[in-house]
Amino acid sequence: MLELKQLYKPFGKGAAAALSIGSLTIPTGEIVGVLGLNGAGKTSLLKAIVGLGELQEGEVSWRGRPVQEQYGEVAYITEEGSFPPHMNASEYADFLADFYPKFNRERYERLMKFFELDEYVRMGKMSRGQRARMEICAGFSKGAKLILMDEPFLGKDVFARRDFLKLMVTSLQEDETFLITTHLVDEIEHVIDRALIIHQGAIRADVYMEQLQEGGKRLESLLAEVVGHDGERYRRFLSGPSD
Repeated sequence: MLELKQLYKPFGKGAAAALSIGSLTIPTGEIVGVLGLNGAGKTSLLKAIVGLGELQEGEVSWRGRPVQEQYGEVAYITEEGSFPPHMNASEYADFLADFYPKFNRERYERLMKFFELDEYVRMGKMSRGQRARMEICAGFSKGAKLILMDEPFLGKDVFARRDFLKLMVTSLQEDETFLITTHLVDEIEHVIDRALIIHQGAIRADVYMEQLQEGGKRLESLLAEVVGHDGERYRRFLSGPSD
């Protein structure tokens, strides 16, 4: 399982915390959505898990050992991309195979075909959406058991997103764990097992989707409630100043 204990990361001297997590445990095999407004701390949480960005306090462990000692077990997929722009996809596969002993080239090539990517186009010449797909191909092929995805749907059209979600769910193995940050609440609602809602650097809600659905509640409603969103605000604005 993934365990986080007493994580604390400040924005800066005298500023509010960018991240403050008392305790969090995620069992192996779960798909967890990490939701919240822009700047809530979603990306900071994923970076803290993989050891990017300095934590002032806290511990992160995967299967009882520090994550930093198990980089071969972790894949961090981000829209920014982590690949050398001068390489094409075939050269990148060679590069990954040197660093990840469990790299599965067959899976990588199948994903390339699924996303209709040309293995001989240099990645620096690819569109934003193509680079995002490349990140997924690489991340899903490293042989990692802990997969973190930061806004994996950016740069994808609605059909590509749906295909990716189906692919993710059907390809999930029992010993793989996913954490996904996204703003697309409606699309992720029926895919994830559990939702974490982060607001102002802290986890304000932690709920399993089965429990939420049994209570007759939608994930978007819970998110709005946690962040204090006023759905009628625009109506008051349009109606003009009150007397």
